[in-house]
Amino acid sequence: MNILRNTSYLSVIAAGQMLVIVVGGFDISVGAVIALTSVISTLSIVHFLDVLPDFTITSIVFGCVAGMLIAGLIGLANGVCVAILRAPPFIVTIGTMSIAVGLAEYLSGGTPLYGLPEIFTDTIGRGRIHGVPIVLLIAAVIVTILGYVLTSTRTGRCFYAVGGNERGAHFSGVNVPLHIILAYGLSSLLASATGLLLTARVGSGEATLGSSMMLDSIAAAILAGVSLKGGSGRLSMVILGASFLSVIANGMNLIRVDSRYQVILVGTIVIAAAALDNFKRLRSTNL
Repeated sequence: MNILRNTSYLSVIAAGQMLVIVVGGFDISVGAVIALTSVISTLSIVHFLDVLPDFTITSIVFGCVAGMLIAGLIGLANGVCVAILRAPPFIVTIGTMSIAVGLAEYLSGGTPLYGLPEIFTDTIGRGRIHGVPIVLLIAAVIVTILGYVLTSTRTGRCFYAVGGNERGAHFSGVNVPLHIILAYGLSSLLASATGLLLTARVGSGEATLGSSMMLDSIAAAILAGVSLKGGSGRLSMVILGASFLSVIANGMNLIRVDSRYQVILVGTIVIAAAALDNFKRLRSTNL
């Protein structure tokens, strides 16, 4: 079950990362968005509970919305800077990452934040329905909806068109800036959703939550064959990539491999997969 839970968290954030890569960018800020969502949602839930002690569910909803709203603003800022101001995605998202990390550290004081209601942590974090973790069901719903959008709607086709040939997409009537902004916005919202799920799991708001998931999300996408140049990639394969990484991480934990070596392994996988992607692209060009 631990593998399924970890796959669920990684699948949601990797799905958002895939969207950004498909339109020709990438999002360095997703890990920081997880942390900031965790801190802001926890602070908000606790605050609303103090004001409305008899409205636990309402407080949880308001707190989660507050966290996702901030994440949405970060995604909007990323998208506008990349699509409208034409700033490099790496510079933009590393900047918003720094801002989000700083805010999370400042608001939390560098310590875990407690006080979350048990109905939130026990239901979403550890709850099950007929033996199936609720977090897995939530992730499945999110991924299914996104998969439908990508494969069966004009919006999904426009994402691929923008990444495949931005100029051609523009002349075909696609609103290129809008779809780039939408991709970054969805990436941040999915990272925020991951942050809420992880917060419910650990039972506290933490400024260090999700610190390694940015690299993991990119690794899952690249392993799945999502081209770093944009325009191609299948969500189903991204889920398999996330599953593979979760199995590897769980196996290394079972044999008590130092977590630092796990980070090194993921970094190596990213480099190897990126090099292979570039090799395939060069080979197809030469042919």
